[in-house]
Amino acid sequence: MKAVLLAAGEGVRLQPLTATRPKHLIKVAGKPILQYCLEAVKKAGIEDVIIVTHYMEEAIRNYFGEEQKIGLNLSYVKQKSVLGTGNAVNEAESYLDGDFVLVYGDLLFGQDSVKKVLELFKREKPAAVMGVVPVDNPESYGIIEQDNRKNVKRIIEKPNREKAPSNLANAGIYAFSKDVFDKIRQTRASVRGEWELTDAITLLAKDGGNVLAAHLLKDEWFDVGRPWDLLDANNWALKRLTPKVLGTIENGVHLNGLVYVAETARIRSGAYIEGPVFIDEQVDVGPNCYIRSGTSIGKRVRVGNAVEIKNSILMDDVHVGHLSYVGDSILGEKCNLGAGTITANLRFDYGHVKMKIKHNFVDTGRRKLGVILGDNVKTGINSLFMPGVKVGENTWVGANVVVEQDLPSDSVVLIRQTTTIKEKKK
Repeated sequence: MKAVLLAAGEGVRLQPLTATRPKHLIKVAGKPILQYCLEAVKKAGIEDVIIVTHYMEEAIRNYFGEEQKIGLNLSYVKQKSVLGTGNAVNEAESYLDGDFVLVYGDLLFGQDSVKKVLELFKREKPAAVMGVVPVDNPESYGIIEQDNRKNVKRIIEKPNREKAPSNLANAGIYAFSKDVFDKIRQTRASVRGEWELTDAITLLAKDGGNVLAAHLLKDEWFDVGRPWDLLDANNWALKRLTPKVLGTIENGVHLNGLVYVAETARIRSGAYIEGPVFIDEQVDVGPNCYIRSGTSIGKRVRVGNAVEIKNSILMDDVHVGHLSYVGDSILGEKCNLGAGTITANLRFDYGHVKMKIKHNFVDTGRRKLGVILGDNVKTGINSLFMPGVKVGENTWVGANVVVEQDLPSDSVVLIRQTTTIKEKKK
């Protein structure tokens, strides 16, 4: 049996991070999201994987390569246009010779999840099996409706809480017979002009196909659709790391809890690291730093002396100047924070932080949330970011600037200073 992984979408809601990379290559705990999916497929006993790409397809190809990457035989097919999940699956039909597993490649889930779906499919031999997870907010997901035999009857997209037929959400993990392709061809485009796989599943069930639900653990599944979801996903992945300290640890360093330090990393004297924390290759953590739990630090990052970092993701080649604070934030590649840069992460009223997504402010449900910086953002000394701000790639923020709103890419933000110079009275 083969597996199909969908990795075609752009991930608009994750901008500015996805302006320079596909969302499937965003790293949590040192690995791209798509790699976690691949590893789960491998654990289920599948060796041949077709990855459906579109947005920045070359980046995905270049990262994972072709045959025998992470012990899997990988091949790629490009979706000509992003026309929905049904259309994406249809692009892979010629690569398949029988039953197959399908996984949305922008999710994080327990490594046994694919295996659980596949085992139910092999045991019961239905037309399809789909993974489902209980959720607290059904209005944000595709929710399944079951008949009196607990077979999936249909999938309702984002129903009102009062009208939701259950609290079981589509987890984006399936096992299909090839009959699903006939149903995909029978579906019509949605109001968005896309062909949805869920419509094909509903049609499969309506025409007498047995569609079963495999129940997955709520705490073992993450829909990484918005920037703050990455922080939760990162924590989930960090807690599953095997702690290792391979790098150079100077005298006076304190390591507590689950900490991973790569071989070529250096932690300088006086640093205090409170796990779970991941520190990648060629990282230099300066003296007297405080690295708090939930933090992932990418390759070749330089953290200056007396810096505090808490529950954050720092991508590759970031530099954080001395006496800075990074809290509940995500810093894209090659960001350079001047000395004394502060990311505020808490409102005065202790209310939930709101973040602008697709022109609308969204309640993140988080009391603490800092800044999201795209790649190559530079800040001057003593700059300050208010909670929930996003900054586009290649933007410069001058010294002493207080950033209170989202900033577009390729911009320069400065403050004007009036200076008076007088001669000293003698």
